[in-house]
Amino acid sequence: MAVGNHSQAVEEKAASRSQSEVNRKLKYISLAVLVVQNASLILSIRYVRTLPGDRFFTTSAVVMAEVLKVLTCLLIILLQKRFNVKQTVLFLVDSIVFQYKDTLKLAVPSLIYTLQNNLQYIAISNLPAATFQVTYQLKILTTALFSVLMLRKSLSRVQWVSLVLLFAGVAIVQVEQEGKKEASVSGASNQNYTVGLVAVVISCLSSGFAGVYFEKILKGSSASVWVRNVQLGIFGTALGMLGLWWNDGEAIAERGFLFGYTDAVWCVIFNQAFGGLLVAVVVKYADNILKGFATSFSIIVSTVTSVYLFGFHVDLLFTAGAGLVIGAVYMYSLPKAAGGGGGGAAALNANAGVAASSASSRTDVGTEMEAFLPKAKEGVASLPLAVRMPD
Repeated sequence: MAVGNHSQAVEEKAASRSQSEVNRKLKYISLAVLVVQNASLILSIRYVRTLPGDRFFTTSAVVMAEVLKVLTCLLIILLQKRFNVKQTVLFLVDSIVFQYKDTLKLAVPSLIYTLQNNLQYIAISNLPAATFQVTYQLKILTTALFSVLMLRKSLSRVQWVSLVLLFAGVAIVQVEQEGKKEASVSGASNQNYTVGLVAVVISCLSSGFAGVYFEKILKGSSASVWVRNVQLGIFGTALGMLGLWWNDGEAIAERGFLFGYTDAVWCVIFNQAFGGLLVAVVVKYADNILKGFATSFSIIVSTVTSVYLFGFHVDLLFTAGAGLVIGAVYMYSLPKAAGGGGGGAAALNANAGVAASSASSRTDVGTEMEAFLPKAKEGVASLPLAVRMPD
């Protein structure tokens, strides 16, 4: 009997060690995915927007990303229903049409996310990728402030200090870039630094408000994250088409919806559409510290890549400002003392995917891996904030 118990204990210990090793590897994979997603989207948008030749319509790219995102989520819901088309259709009609009040709640955040996606293109088209990446971290500040004001959440002293450092770091980078503005404008007449800066600031404000508003109206909701993405995508597509007609209607009627689309542009669209959903899956294995580290590391990756790809010049002021931002992001991600509020987690969730921004950034995804598996019963609790990209 004693031998049997000892053998069982050894097996359990080995299984525990094996599971720990698997979780450690998944953490590293999650870190890599988060870094690649954060950096690649910004760099790829900057690349396709600065190439010579015909430029694609950014409004059409936003709409196309929404359509692909909706189709992907519909496919995942169909998979959950074991490819039973009738059951899937009835479920969607009930969730979206019959529960129309619940669906209409998402009109406001969808409008803001659509605006944010378009602003992201404007900002990256007019700002160096590294400068955008650093400045865009202001969304942590706006999310935290809106969480305190709208949800009455509390922040620790360390988090308040990190927000001050974050603002100081972004300010230093802007002072450093101000000196280069004239040179950049003369070197690229189709780029306007002021327009890019205004776009990224409005994008940060909209990201913070949309994420917190989303959390406020959907707290306690039992709808699946994929259903939420379909609801958001329907509004996002409709509003994106309205913006497309308003801004580029005549030009698109003349040249076509897919005018200027190259392989690189399609890569950007697929990254924007699927990147946030991929982050939603892997973020399950990433704690807030890992998310903060991934964001910080992605700033470094963007900066280094910009030096080689776009000839970006890194000087002492930029290094100091970016260093403050990186340190602030990491400080903000540190766990709070027991009993603290949840404002920090909310802001880091909003920061998990650029867009996710768009993304970033639509719902908290602690249970998203299960969402890929067929289930007999729908109803995974979803707290808002992160899959949406820049969004």
